[in-house]
Amino acid sequence: MKNFFRIKEYKALFYRLLLVYLFYFIARILFFIYNFSLLKVDSVSEFFRLAYHGLTFDTTAILYINGLFILFSVLPLWINTKHGYQKFLFYLYFVANLIAYATNFIDLIYYKFIYARTTITVWDSLEHEKDKSAMMFRFLISYWHVYLLFFVMAALWIYLYKKVRVIHEPVTHSKVKYFPFSFIGLLVVAFLSIGGIRGDFKKSTRPLNLIDANRYVEKPQHADIILNTPFAIIRTIGKTSFKKINLVDKSVVEANFQPIKHYGNNPKSTPNVVLIITESFGREYWGSFNKDMNIPDYQGYTPFLDSLAQHSMIYTNGFANGSKSIHGMSSILAGVPSFRDAFTSSPFPKQKIQSLVSCLKEMGYDTSFFHGAPNGSMGFLGFGNILGFDHYYGKTEFNNDAEFDGVWGIWDEPFLQFMKQTLDKKQKPFFSTVFTVSSHEPYIVPEKYKNKFPKGNVPMHQCVGYTDYSFKKFFEEAKKQPWFKNTIFIITADHGNQTYYDEYEKVVNRTATPILIYKPDGSLKGVNKELAQQIDIYPTILDMVGYDKPFRSWGRSLIGDTKVKPYTINFNGNLYQFQRGNYICTFDGKNVVGYYDIKDKALERNLIAKLNKEMLENGEACKAIIQDYFERIIDQKLYYKK
Repeated sequence: MKNFFRIKEYKALFYRLLLVYLFYFIARILFFIYNFSLLKVDSVSEFFRLAYHGLTFDTTAILYINGLFILFSVLPLWINTKHGYQKFLFYLYFVANLIAYATNFIDLIYYKFIYARTTITVWDSLEHEKDKSAMMFRFLISYWHVYLLFFVMAALWIYLYKKVRVIHEPVTHSKVKYFPFSFIGLLVVAFLSIGGIRGDFKKSTRPLNLIDANRYVEKPQHADIILNTPFAIIRTIGKTSFKKINLVDKSVVEANFQPIKHYGNNPKSTPNVVLIITESFGREYWGSFNKDMNIPDYQGYTPFLDSLAQHSMIYTNGFANGSKSIHGMSSILAGVPSFRDAFTSSPFPKQKIQSLVSCLKEMGYDTSFFHGAPNGSMGFLGFGNILGFDHYYGKTEFNNDAEFDGVWGIWDEPFLQFMKQTLDKKQKPFFSTVFTVSSHEPYIVPEKYKNKFPKGNVPMHQCVGYTDYSFKKFFEEAKKQPWFKNTIFIITADHGNQTYYDEYEKVVNRTATPILIYKPDGSLKGVNKELAQQIDIYPTILDMVGYDKPFRSWGRSLIGDTKVKPYTINFNGNLYQFQRGNYICTFDGKNVVGYYDIKDKALERNLIAKLNKEMLENGEACKAIIQDYFERIIDQKLYYKK
């Protein structure tokens, strides 16, 4: 065949793109192996069915990433087969593909923490970390096997690429034919690429997005097998989910949530308030929160907190409203959850926000935030300034690097003692929040406590034991102070972490978090099994202190709200999850796609074909809160004023 048809070049191009598909398939297998217990695939055939649907999303990512490579491979330049040009194509191909391919390996590990494919918003949470090189080095040590796998795959890929070479064949007498055939080939490739990027060739079809993966699954987590990480990142670049939607009448919002609360359950008072947000301290680890869960051979790792729970009000059916630490901060302090994108990373956080900070400051409280990490880490300092904290105490204020854990911040035990000593000097009343750091990857404890705490079944368990011990030491010292008896303590978590028991690997229970309220005078104690969530903490505290003005809140007081039914709302993978009454509703942003029995936390049996009145009401309520959420944020109505 004469070389003006360029058959060998097109064959080489096809082979090189086929290699990309092959290695994406290998990455999907590795993702499945590393996250097997979370993905719950029942058979090999089911995995291959999901992988087949994944080809559509792979195609989009591959064509985006290889667009320039494809273009330069088919352009009629007459020199395409020369050694220097083929070398240029080699580097263009691998620089683009290996950078993108590496992101798939991030989710071999990171998926266990966020239960979703990594998107561009993850980088927003890293921008506040000052020592990124040290972080990368630590991950290299901790997860060396993932790096090794990536480099093995890269080496194999390069080897296979070189197995097919394009031998130089000069174009001399056939240039007149060479150009039109090349131009036709270019048009065909462009046409196929456009269809591949969009997902099909239908004029009415919008380009593929993350939620489209859910069309092919019955279990929500299976969408993450269909997706690939480069696609998830590409499709979220420069985009935000913060857009107004109009799904229900505003009366539905008011009837279900009463976003403007005004409680009169308690007389106005000014007890001190200490709010403890415990890093990664999921509900699974607390023995006192799992007594009635009927988990075989269950073991907890919080002996002190369990003893404190006996004298507290605990909410054993609590959930987080996000998956990252900064999500927890905005949800707990300001009652603003985060869904697909973090509120704090959206274009809208720099506005006046009604919160625990603003309301308690109105009542004369001194407000402070404690976090033992380097100042500014996790975005806490910036968001704290937006909320209006009077004081921020971080690693800088602690001023003793001998107690630095070498990774995240000051060990919990000394930092909590530093907080106690600072509170001793505070003008009363005070509202202080502390965000702990030690119960986290890389799952280490101070050397002097190396063998003190049970190792448990996963590395996180030892860290839980250490943080629990740190709380014990804090409360032992705090109760000696005059301010202690007139203080409300609230303990919760930003999100969970490593799971061991099957019950907490279920999709909905992955966001299970504890909520504990302790009053030293013993006036509030017991076990409440109703649904509760992080955004309920803000209105609960205001109800307890008798805040006497209207305020904006999507949550409900856990001690005195009889008008708003207990519910939870969060976002997992590609779907909103709304729990209330007897059902769980899943919603993709436009349509309700599933209804499940409230006990079906694994979301295995979709009841949408058996609709009843309560299901439909839950679906409308889910739409209503999301509609009001975006409207108030975008219209800057997060601060209520008469």
